[in-house]
Amino acid sequence: MAVYNFQTTGDEIATNCAAHVENKTILVTGVTPGSLGAGFVIRIAKYRPRLIILASRNVSKAEKTARDIVTAAPEAKTRILELDLGSQDQIRKAALEVNAYQENIDVLVNSAGVMAVPYGVTKEGIESQFGTNHIGHFLFTNLIMPKLRASEYGGRVLIVASDGCRLGPVRFDDWNFDNGKTYDKWRAYGQAKSANMLFAVSLAQKLGKKGLLAASMHPGVISTNLGDHLSEEHFKELAQIDRDIGNRSTWDGFTWKTMDQGVATYVFGAFDPSVLEHNGSFLSDSQVVPPTQVWCWGRDPVDAERLWKLSEKLVGQQFEY
Repeated sequence: MAVYNFQTTGDEIATNCAAHVENKTILVTGVTPGSLGAGFVIRIAKYRPRLIILASRNVSKAEKTARDIVTAAPEAKTRILELDLGSQDQIRKAALEVNAYQENIDVLVNSAGVMAVPYGVTKEGIESQFGTNHIGHFLFTNLIMPKLRASEYGGRVLIVASDGCRLGPVRFDDWNFDNGKTYDKWRAYGQAKSANMLFAVSLAQKLGKKGLLAASMHPGVISTNLGDHLSEEHFKELAQIDRDIGNRSTWDGFTWKTMDQGVATYVFGAFDPSVLEHNGSFLSDSQVVPPTQVWCWGRDPVDAERLWKLSEKLVGQQFEY
């Protein structure tokens, strides 16, 4: 069995997992050109997946990524899905479209998200980072769950979180930061990423015995379009928060990855068979992170269930498995 690390590339893992990519139908959110989601689909396209579904709020940008895929792998088949994670009505419309597909979904990669944006809310009034990164994906994933559970390979859900979860847990009584009065963009990002991790824990708990595999992951620190709006001053603010709460590992700055190194954990989480033994786990550097090295608020089953109930409340629908 291959052993991967910080330097491992997505191309390397995709080559090793070629048999597990072949003939799969893969749906990926967050596929704007230059994003990690786009980098992931471009790298796996040449390994003969059955279909790559590109879900994006901006259809024209998804179409550009589709063209990039075909350039890399002329035989690859793609499909565009309009998906606005900031609108529950539009999410429901997109899910209806997916559920009408002839194909089942073998792998869902929830990669879309926003990072450290100014205070704003979704159409339902939910703080935008929590609402887009978690609540939107929670609703979409559960609405298309029949397609995942019908996969002949066993459905797999990979949720792109971040070690940004270190910045704070889910604020169960104040997810909107007192309607913005106490908002901090980095702490809100931490809440959203912690929620991503807990969502994977819940999916594993509720559906693991029924064949579903779920995991969350940290891709590393990579220069992508996700942080184009952030200045050096914003990252100084992040560094100060890390000092304030005692995250010593980041005090001397970050070690950056290339795009190909950044998508490696995507490929590992989506296709490597070794992940099957670690349902609900958190992945980093294309490895399963031991629970003792994961922040407790990102792995606690009690908090995972609390978040599930809160999420059901915020989408106005129960999902019982």
